[in-house]
Amino acid sequence: MFQAFYPGEYVDSTYEIDFEEFYKKGYRGVIFDIDNTLVPHGAPADDRSRKLIASLKEMGYSVFLLSNNKEARVKVFNEGQNLDYIHKAGKPFRKNYRRAMEKMGTTTENTLFVGDQLFTDVWGAKRTGMHNILVKPIHPREEIQIVLKRKLERVVLKEYAKKIEKNKKIS
Repeated sequence: MFQAFYPGEYVDSTYEIDFEEFYKKGYRGVIFDIDNTLVPHGAPADDRSRKLIASLKEMGYSVFLLSNNKEARVKVFNEGQNLDYIHKAGKPFRKNYRRAMEKMGTTTENTLFVGDQLFTDVWGAKRTGMHNILVKPIHPREEIQIVLKRKLERVVLKEYAKKIEKNKKIS
């Protein structure tokens, strides 16, 4: 029933994703959400996020920020990193996922999306046809509309966990 919202993968943190392995598999672009994906909500880029982005660029990835936030927020995070971005992206609509790939010169087959919300980040990436990775939010402090969505996410993720467990028993 909720399969349309199931993530491609679900991990604890952006910082545990094996981007080298994805690179070996042919991925060349990574699109990130910012808040609670790379840093706590509203925070500027920190050493950890800067190191990750620098290492991805060094590896050969194109890195892009896709955020539903206002431009001022995205600029604060992007300061000194010179990443392309789209603010007020309208996720989960597919248009700006496609624009991001176009700007990076990548396709759905070789682009990853990493975000912390099912109903915007993951669903939009999934509808666009790209591999997506849902990460657990970095920090519990969030805006009220996100807190309400998290309650619905828990229902979907519970069903997703049952599916994963069932598949483990079968294999």
